[in-house]
Amino acid sequence: MADVSHTRGDITSHPDAPEMRARYARMLGGRDVALVDGPVFLLGLYCAVSPWILHYTTSQPALVTHNLIVGIAIGLLALGFTQTPERMYGLSWAFCAVGVWMIIAPWVVGESPDAGVALNNIIIGALAVILGLMCTVTAAKSAPRP
Repeated sequence: MADVSHTRGDITSHPDAPEMRARYARMLGGRDVALVDGPVFLLGLYCAVSPWILHYTTSQPALVTHNLIVGIAIGLLALGFTQTPERMYGLSWAFCAVGVWMIIAPWVVGESPDAGVALNNIIIGALAVILGLMCTVTAAKSAPRP
């Protein structure tokens, strides 16, 4: 019968240990801004539901549709950051562009928005720009130099 008892507590001498370390390092290689993924998703979720939270569904119908679509897009971008970070962090500058668009959208898409609607979109846009810059800076630092 085989001896299956474990006499030592570490696996450093296991033949697969170097391969497991290399695989773990590859998996975490593109995750420098993993802490940004959650806030980006929550920002997208809030952007999508903000018209119903702030009750401007009847006064700004075009902006309701706009915020819903942009919020879903931000949420999908966050899911992309989570699923394939090595591909998506190159697009983090686009998240900054979405933030700038959110800042000006109440006057472009909406019809004479009141202060609450404008402030809501300005805050969402500013947070998107800040989070996008964090992603961009971190991705630029971790990119290989030629």
